[in-house]
Amino acid sequence: MTHPPAVLSHPSGPDAAAPLGHDEVLRIIAGLMLAMLLGALDQTIVATALPTIGAAFGDFTNLSWVVTAYLIAATIATPLYGKLSDIHGRRVMLLISVAVFSLASVACALAPSLLILVLARGLQGLGGGGLISLAQTIIADVVSPRDRVRYQGYIAGVFAASSIAGPVLGGLFAQHLHWSLIFWINLPLGLAAFIVTRRALKRLPRHERRHDMDIAGAALMAVASILLLLALGWGGLRYPWTSPEILGLLAGTALFTGLFIWRMRRAAEPFLPLDLLTDQVVGRGIATSFMTVGSMVGLSIFVPLYFETVRGLSASQSGLALIPLMGGVVCGATLSARTMPRLTHYKRPALAGSLVATLTLAGLAGAAAALPLAVLGMLLTLVGIGIGMMLPVCTISIQNAVPPHRMGTATGVMTFFRQLGGALVVAVLGAVLLAVLGRGSGLDAETLAHGAGTPALAAAFGLVFAAVAVVQLAATALLWTLPERPLRGSVLVTGEAGSIG
Repeated sequence: MTHPPAVLSHPSGPDAAAPLGHDEVLRIIAGLMLAMLLGALDQTIVATALPTIGAAFGDFTNLSWVVTAYLIAATIATPLYGKLSDIHGRRVMLLISVAVFSLASVACALAPSLLILVLARGLQGLGGGGLISLAQTIIADVVSPRDRVRYQGYIAGVFAASSIAGPVLGGLFAQHLHWSLIFWINLPLGLAAFIVTRRALKRLPRHERRHDMDIAGAALMAVASILLLLALGWGGLRYPWTSPEILGLLAGTALFTGLFIWRMRRAAEPFLPLDLLTDQVVGRGIATSFMTVGSMVGLSIFVPLYFETVRGLSASQSGLALIPLMGGVVCGATLSARTMPRLTHYKRPALAGSLVATLTLAGLAGAAAALPLAVLGMLLTLVGIGIGMMLPVCTISIQNAVPPHRMGTATGVMTFFRQLGGALVVAVLGAVLLAVLGRGSGLDAETLAHGAGTPALAAAFGLVFAAVAVVQLAATALLWTLPERPLRGSVLVTGEAGSIG
């Protein structure tokens, strides 16, 4: 596909065209960290408050929609933000994302009923879909793949803080104060993110090109995504997997996915350019991310459930027991990013780490229930390190393979498939657990607690660990096939071989 000439612009002023210095990059990173904290914290703070919200509104049947509505909206919005940022610029789209997310948080906090809360959460997802993906795109705009290691520790710290603070704050607000505080807390964070990013991003390099927005392609992708996520969210819980409702949703997903592919092949400028996915680095990097993030999200949900139902820990203790896994992810990501610029074959440490994680998960499948908690924590740390080492290799490889004017689209698509991978793996693990236990009702801690400590429940979670091991093995195999292109030393692409023009 041919592209019109790039429109590279910079803010006006005598130093507008000067390269960004380290201090300026740090100011930009500081603003992005606030935006990423908004998105990352929201993913962890809501879950622990759900029982209190259900009790407040007297509705537990539809409580899962508080999470599902946000997930659907954010998944759909993520690639839209990426494409629009390639057209209109990163700064304006990130500011819109922060503003929509913050205003929707007010609507969530003031919701008088569960229905209004679910609708407000959908609106919040439309804002939240751009927070993390746009932040990652902007980092790629100002920091070369080779130099990104200098800032990886700051970014990893954001996710470490949110994974630890989110469950604690959610439980504290819901139990001792009021559940609405999990949304009110977004206002000062959102205001700070808006002010800091608005100022810091004025010096952001711009790589927009004139594009036509493929509205039809975006609509087809949105419908296919909604149908798939509804099937994953309802399958095995509200309806049996073989019910007409779930089969109908899956058939609709296949139909609209086919229409979307047909549209991509025929549109003059498709919403999702096929040459992105057919590129060996981008396509295989996205597939690897899909599996890796699926493993991480699946474990982050089922490990606390395992500790509570099989090992008899309290809800707060189970949340704390997740720290070794998530801390390992952060350490692994930081270690991998630091070694990448120094190695020609920079994916080898990640391959070794992922293989160790896979073997450890296979061991947990057979012996987790018999291990002391301290040993189990150490093994989960190894799993987290192995998974974490995969993440920067995928992200940096993909961003290294595309030119700046397509960075938003590529990063948005990667984030979209990561979220989809998380939803799919969680649905599969839930189906495995329910199939072994022979239960057809909702999958939550209260339902499973009736079988706490029983051999059947321990065996069921053994199969869950085995299923995650299979997913992580697939991620390892995909990373093995990922080409290692030399990392660029500049944020610009000047005819370098291998990049997608």
